Amino acid sequence: MSLVIQEHARARLITDGPDPRPVPVELRCDPEEPGTVQVRLPGGADRSFGLDLLERGLRSPVTRGDIRIWPCGRAQLILELHSTDGVTVFQFDVAPVIRFLARTRALTAQRPPAVAPVTPA
Repeated sequence: MSLVIQEHARARLITDGPDPRPVPVELRCDPEEPGTVQVRLPGGADRSFGLDLLERGLRSPVTRGDIRIWPCGRAQLILELHSTDGVTVFQFDVAPVIRFLARTRALTAQRPPAVAPVTPA
């Protein structure tokens, strides 16, 4: 049984309107895929990408494929998702993202390294 790390994060969907719309977002990491974060977004528009991208995006702008992440001041993080339908932009509070990354690092540090099976000679 694997212990999945989950963190609910406050995010705001940035739109053309005057005010951002709050949306529920969940960050998930399955120890079976320790280097990957899954971002569960409203409407089933989930995205998966490397934890390293999320970590680096806290410090400076990063892009990988159709995902861009960058810091916005000291307390906010921007996640920009590109698709054939256009661009969706979310603004996160940094605290739950940092908490999620710390919990993920702690779990992966406790996990024993994978051992290759021994084949008889």
